[in-house]
Amino acid sequence: MAVLPKQDIKSHILWKLHIRRIYGGKHTAIENVGKGIPAHLKGIYHDITKELIREGYILSKPTSYGLQVSLNPRKADEIIEIVTEFARKQKKFLI
Repeated sequence: MAVLPKQDIKSHILWKLHIRRIYGGKHTAIENVGKGIPAHLKGIYHDITKELIREGYILSKPTSYGLQVSLNPRKADEIIEIVTEFARKQKKFLI
């Protein structure tokens, strides 16, 4: 079984949040990042989401009901470049 390249997973995570417009004050549970992903990849997606938080592309908000995440609006231009290239490569649609 082939493992996806790390950069493709990062781009996919950013793409998923971007198409749902999860920027700044709009949050989603960190568990939602892995929705629709095969079970054997969910741990990898969770780890890479934490890495994107450390890199500053994703903002985290701890709450009493779990960790919430959103895209960093200050890095929106960089995120859009990454997402656009990913969408072109994967032939996915952008909003």
